[in-house]
Amino acid sequence: MGDDHSSARPLRADARRNRERVLQIAQEALASDGLTISVDEIARRAGFGVGTVYRHFPTKEALFEAVLLGRIERFVADARALATAEDPGKAFFGWFARVAEQAAANQALCDMLESGSVLRPGSTLEDDFTAALGRLLVRAQRVGAARTDLTAHDVRDLLRGCLTAERRARARGGALRMADVICDGMRARTS
Repeated sequence: MGDDHSSARPLRADARRNRERVLQIAQEALASDGLTISVDEIARRAGFGVGTVYRHFPTKEALFEAVLLGRIERFVADARALATAEDPGKAFFGWFARVAEQAAANQALCDMLESGSVLRPGSTLEDDFTAALGRLLVRAQRVGAARTDLTAHDVRDLLRGCLTAERRARARGGALRMADVICDGMRARTS
């Protein structure tokens, strides 16, 4: 989805290597600097002229989507793979914690998930993300591991809040434990 090259012709080997280098550097730059990084800076770090970047990605948004949407697609794939896990509670809470940890370590991914700038309601990827998350949640609720008053949309909002809290904790050198705190709050209450 996010990493497709729209050209009808296959890329030459050198062009393919250049494209992969741009994606690698963009991923690193977005992780450290967030969505404010410029295409010029990505090109400089990759050792290319800006024209090389624009030859593969016509806009800054196209480049960012190629990097970030691939990561969201992996989150969806991971959730789908866990949909039949033997322990639904462990699968749901483990997935939530891994997404929070990985996203909190990536400034641009964190920015995107917090703002919803790429995961717009009604988009296919947003629907896939929410559906995969929802399947994990429902299974955890059925076995009594997760609160029954939560919806997939609630959990998605909690994830966004968790990313903000984790990023702030990271900035002040604090322990990254917000995912654990939020997971504890999502657990079913025992009588």
